Amino acid sequence: MKPLRAHISTAAILAVIVFLGGCHGTEKTSSTTEQQAAGKKYHIRGIVVSSNAKTGAVTVDTDAIPGYMDAMTMPYTLAQPNIASELHPGDTITATLTVSADADVLDEIVVVAQAKPDYKPAVTYNDLEPGEAVPDFRFLNQSGRTVRLGQWHGKAVLLTFIYTRCPLPNFCVRMSRNFAEMDKALEKDPKLYAKTHLLSVSFDPKYDTPQVLRSYGGAYTGNFTKETFGHWDFAAPTEQDLPKVLQFFDVGATPEKDGTITHSLSTVVIGPDGKIYKWYSGNEWTPEQMLEDVRKLAGS
Repeated sequence: MKPLRAHISTAAILAVIVFLGGCHGTEKTSSTTEQQAAGKKYHIRGIVVSSNAKTGAVTVDTDAIPGYMDAMTMPYTLAQPNIASELHPGDTITATLTVSADADVLDEIVVVAQAKPDYKPAVTYNDLEPGEAVPDFRFLNQSGRTVRLGQWHGKAVLLTFIYTRCPLPNFCVRMSRNFAEMDKALEKDPKLYAKTHLLSVSFDPKYDTPQVLRSYGGAYTGNFTKETFGHWDFAAPTEQDLPKVLQFFDVGATPEKDGTITHSLSTVVIGPDGKIYKWYSGNEWTPEQMLEDVRKLAGS
């Protein structure tokens, strides 16, 4: 399974970066070799300059990438050439750049602003912004009870997306391990613990029933069948509500024939006022970063 967004025009596209002639801009920093060897990841943003559906080549004017390279315009070759027709001059995109010794790879490409109205897709995915009010979405949790985001107003809600069958260690598994680490860290500070709630949302409601979520959640909390889930819920929207939830939180999820789901990641910190405080679109955030978010929200 390849982790990429499944929606077109606001889709995440797996692409391999190649350096072709005609690049212009300043050179990468001197630490490039070390960064490539480490497989470091960067969140990038840029504007499409041109695209060629016949060759699968797309040229992007990329903003500066702190710690890696200054602003640069360069062409990229897409792993799926037919996707080039969905990228248009003037479109603003974001993506995750993975730097390794073998190649620089772009994944999770998302069109966040389109140059022309007629390029707008039938389904528009939300580009989450701080201060944006979160709808009072409903979910069925691991105990078979309906929970609403609104019931945790007054607390900082840490929300991430997973599905229990995900085989990728750097995707759902990492999100759940990060949340488990935060849950334990927050428990050591009773005052902060009381001001927070964790919520792992599955985008696989057909398979991730309350029973499955209870078993999965108990394994990550380490309490197994004794877990009470008082501070960390595992839940899923109904199949009917799923599209609205994914669109708002900018999650692409497409079921594959082998039972896996090709998907992107989205983790948010929702303030006590029910509004977005911080959005992490990839998997590079750390529990320490999110704990700092919570401390700032709590004023401690």
